Amino acid sequence: MTKLICNVVGARPNFMKMAPVVLELKRRRIPQVLVHTGQHYDTNMSQIFFDQLGMPEPDVYLGVGSDTHARQTARIMAAFEEVCQKRQPDLVVVGGDVNSTMAVALVAAKLHIPVAHVEAGLRSFDRTMPEEINRVVADHLSELLFTTEESGKENLLKEGIEKQKIHFVGNCMVDSLLKHVDVAVKRSPWDAFDLTPRSYGLLTLHRPSNVDDPKILKPLIEVVNRVSRNLPIVFPVHPRTRERMKKSGIKVAPSLILCDPLPYLDFIGLMAKARLVLTDSGGIQEETTVLKVPCLTLRWNTERPITLTSGTNRLVGTDPQKIERSVTQILKGKWPKGKRPRFWDGKAAVRIVDVIQKKFR
Repeated sequence: MTKLICNVVGARPNFMKMAPVVLELKRRRIPQVLVHTGQHYDTNMSQIFFDQLGMPEPDVYLGVGSDTHARQTARIMAAFEEVCQKRQPDLVVVGGDVNSTMAVALVAAKLHIPVAHVEAGLRSFDRTMPEEINRVVADHLSELLFTTEESGKENLLKEGIEKQKIHFVGNCMVDSLLKHVDVAVKRSPWDAFDLTPRSYGLLTLHRPSNVDDPKILKPLIEVVNRVSRNLPIVFPVHPRTRERMKKSGIKVAPSLILCDPLPYLDFIGLMAKARLVLTDSGGIQEETTVLKVPCLTLRWNTERPITLTSGTNRLVGTDPQKIERSVTQILKGKWPKGKRPRFWDGKAAVRIVDVIQKKFR
């Protein structure tokens, strides 16, 4: 196959989703160019992921950095248009639902370059979430839509997308997880916090709806403070969240252990041996389902319903009482074990590249 594939990453969640595709294309010696928009640029949120996931260095680094949604999206579009004009790719592959995903899909579509969307069809049905807008736009601009669960196909068909464009391939994030989790656990990342396996919880918190309003953020941290008295909780703090906590004067209990964002292997090692996870992330809902770790999602909706029906995830929103009751249930062992969803088997990238090759034949 001589067609040129352009793979684009931009933010931390993209790396785990796109790494298996990049590596499978490389294994089959299919020409590709890897573009990093630079939406996430901090070492622990960007460069170290390339190193630990075994990804090649980006061929093109756009360096857009942080900004408002509009300015960041505009800068990505302007810079990526030049890449397309210079490299002339035959297919642009994007993943997930960050601003880079939408911006790149828009540019490619207007240049009449086919777009493939990895992790297509997920819907929270909450348009207040910028990610929802990004994923909807990317899906409707794509020629190849790679879904992770059955709900993805159902959502896309309801929105009028042609059936032949939709391919149920499984979950690339799970490909990365299954490939690296054993090595991650052997690193014993809990030792850095003087903890032992299953003796701690793990918290992530970054969504604007949770961290931007002190009236929501403060009660959330207060309930986690209370929970941590019975179960120490490690909290890798997103830069945005740390800034909001400092601005609001929010205090944390000594048993709520704050640290900087963790490298991929350290994080999944900690997650694999956690007693429970509290999060407002989408991908972590999937990873905990595979790892069979109880997950409390600090949101009122999820775009990943399979983690509720088959997995270990439950929605608790921002209700302190519901959070505390759920933690008590977990500590008593009263929590569903869940099962791994179909095609979450470490072979999603193989199926994706099979489809890409078939398209160009």
